[in-house]
Amino acid sequence: MDGFLAPIIICAALLGLHVVLPARRVVGYVTDPTTGRSYEYRLNGLLVLAAAVGGGLAAGATGWLPWGWLHARAWMGAAGATALGALATAWFVFAPPRRAVAESRSAGVRGWISDFYLGRVPNFAFGGRIDTKMYLYVFGAVLLALNICSYSAYHADRYGSEANPGVYLHAVLLGFFLVDYLIFERVHLYTYDIFAERLGAKIIWGCLAFYPYFYAVGLWGTARLPKSSLVESAGGWWLAACAVIFFAGWVLARGANLQKYRFKRFPERLFLGIEPRAVTDDRARLLCSGFWGVSRHVNYLGEILISLGLALAPGHLTSAWPWLYAAFMIPFMLIRERADERRCAAKYGALWDDYCARVPNRIIPRLY
Repeated sequence: MDGFLAPIIICAALLGLHVVLPARRVVGYVTDPTTGRSYEYRLNGLLVLAAAVGGGLAAGATGWLPWGWLHARAWMGAAGATALGALATAWFVFAPPRRAVAESRSAGVRGWISDFYLGRVPNFAFGGRIDTKMYLYVFGAVLLALNICSYSAYHADRYGSEANPGVYLHAVLLGFFLVDYLIFERVHLYTYDIFAERLGAKIIWGCLAFYPYFYAVGLWGTARLPKSSLVESAGGWWLAACAVIFFAGWVLARGANLQKYRFKRFPERLFLGIEPRAVTDDRARLLCSGFWGVSRHVNYLGEILISLGLALAPGHLTSAWPWLYAAFMIPFMLIRERADERRCAAKYGALWDDYCARVPNRIIPRLY
């Protein structure tokens, strides 16, 4: 039961940290449909992360909780997070404020199953201090960080000097991935689709359960395994190659998102010396230089490479655990790319055709 309740208790504690810790207020890209004004956000994810990880380290150092406590209760923790996600989704979908209900009805309700998954209300803020979408992503990132620390500690405690350095590399790369996200919180307000989507299970359960547990599934499984013979024989060469694959993906994903962010905020400024060339009509402009001249969804190629670097790092090529995240991410990116193409074609019309002519590659240059 303590494992089941852990995500709920952590959710409440992180919400308190998010509210009381200092934050910078910024304006995002998405507008409130009722006022036409851009949403405003309080950003303090790094501070919340530092406070939570510091608290976890203190709990382990004082013996209040074993270092591998979250690993030992991972199944029940995932179950508790799933229950929390289901309850929170039900509230935001079926019991929102009256104004939000009226907005959802005017937008057209497609049925409760679709509404439960995709949501009815675009967003909800509490007292000007809590933006629901931003908090959900901060919670997912911080609980993922706590899981990474606990799973790594479990591996170290179990194998000591015989621990697998590939497991530690996987943990470091995954930790870098989420710290990088929190460093660039403001950028994601302009580049992540969730900020324009509605509050349903896709976002709420995704942030409360899927993000903190499934993203760590490779480390969860390989923390129980001994040192890989591949890592033992190849040594630093294998680890270096995995890190190169991961950071090649990070450069593509982060570079593309930063360039898009710069273009949306300052359309005439150079990015890393790259001139911001675009195709345009009377309504919109589509960036087609730099990262966005390589392929139409070059950031998805980056996400795929990141998932491959993580999967390869532990060196357990025949184990399903480290491959689960990549097995999800690769088809997810391909399916999402197709959906994006249809949405953009409908939104931009002839301008999208012009853009596709300028940038013929979908994801992988010269291949796809």
